[in-house]
Amino acid sequence: MDKAVTSLIEAARAAQRRYETWDQAGVDAAVTAAGWAIMEPGRNRALAEMAVRDTGLGVVEDKVTKNHRKTLGLLRDLKGAKSVGVIAEYPELGIVEIARPVGVVAAITPSTNPGATPANKIINALKGRNAVIVAPSPKGASTCAALVGYVNAELAKVGAPPNLVQMLPAPITKDATHALMRQSDLVVATGSQANVRAAYASGTPAFGVGAGNVASIIDASANLAEAAAAIARSKTFDNATSCSSENSVVILDAVHAGAMFALAAAGGVLLTADEKAKLQAAMWPEGKLAAQVTAQDAPRIAQIAGLEREALQSARFLMVEETGTGPDFPFSGEKLSPVLTVYRARDFDHACAIVADIYAFQGAGHSVSIHSADDAHILRLGLELPVSRVIVNQIHCYATGGSFDNGLPFSLSMGCGTWGRNNFSDNMNYRHYLNITRISRRIAPREPALDEIFGEHFRKYGK
Repeated sequence: MDKAVTSLIEAARAAQRRYETWDQAGVDAAVTAAGWAIMEPGRNRALAEMAVRDTGLGVVEDKVTKNHRKTLGLLRDLKGAKSVGVIAEYPELGIVEIARPVGVVAAITPSTNPGATPANKIINALKGRNAVIVAPSPKGASTCAALVGYVNAELAKVGAPPNLVQMLPAPITKDATHALMRQSDLVVATGSQANVRAAYASGTPAFGVGAGNVASIIDASANLAEAAAAIARSKTFDNATSCSSENSVVILDAVHAGAMFALAAAGGVLLTADEKAKLQAAMWPEGKLAAQVTAQDAPRIAQIAGLEREALQSARFLMVEETGTGPDFPFSGEKLSPVLTVYRARDFDHACAIVADIYAFQGAGHSVSIHSADDAHILRLGLELPVSRVIVNQIHCYATGGSFDNGLPFSLSMGCGTWGRNNFSDNMNYRHYLNITRISRRIAPREPALDEIFGEHFRKYGK
């Protein structure tokens, strides 16, 4: 297997050496071509349909939307961005920054987004004048293969060298994926935590993402109808395949009744204690989340759990009430399905404590959502909770990875900082696919006097 991967790597290196000589205009043409490969409406739909058919995960129309929005947003972010030659100059520091490729990128991608995620990584890698080899999940291999075929057809139109974009041949195996990680120059891993850990352990520089398990707070000052509509859309989009879909909502007692009414009006159905017990048994039959419920719609999940109440047959999402967190309370974790756990908080302090407990179990570092008009409460989440993003009054699964109405970079790979055992905490973007060389020239000396540094300290504490 190592030999087969080695041949891919050698072909990629040859292509990358040629591509490295391209100027910015040529690189941007390649980037645009790769974007059109997935955004062309016919191909977009074909990829979405193939993804749902072959993985059994998600919703075709939502994947069409995701393929379009995430790629268009990324292309917007990249348009005009410098990634060739001198990209920045700081005369006051005597520093000139030069963009350099990283080489061959190993892109590890999940079954939940077998079109959008590899497209995002391919485009970012190309922006940095890199070659890229995709290792898809076995379930998503057919979709990825079609995407790579579309990308290469479009790249050929702009004269890109062959083998600049490749994927592991089927059948996709762990051994092949691990060999690719070892032999590449950079690993970018999205998907299971096992793959992320393997990426970090590969000996190759790697970016991996943390676990999702997003919580949302409905504050006392929230617009309840807007909050419920946003949570419902985020919870149900693509049947919650995104790591950015809410898994829990924490509602302050002062607005609990109104918020629950609004969530019900948005399509949520609250389960009884008996129904909750049956659902838990179906979702975690042996203590591990069952594949049969992953990314299925709410009526299908209810059917799997043997829940026959009529209201469940038209539910957009299911709701369960919970009070605890941790392994003994599996509903406090990530569910990858339109099932929303509801906590009731006495006040905002209690809400923060509940969310902190949730993240101590799972999901630390990713993000938190808040629906509120209280700036002090919003700021407090950023100051106190172990999260890389605080999403305010937005559809969370849209917002975390960049949206047209916020300033976060478009991405399908969200760093979770050291809280999530990651080495970065921002949205992964093209700069993560670059080496930066810095030219340093002499400037006027800026050596401070000792008193400038120590004066205040000495006056307070002595020498």
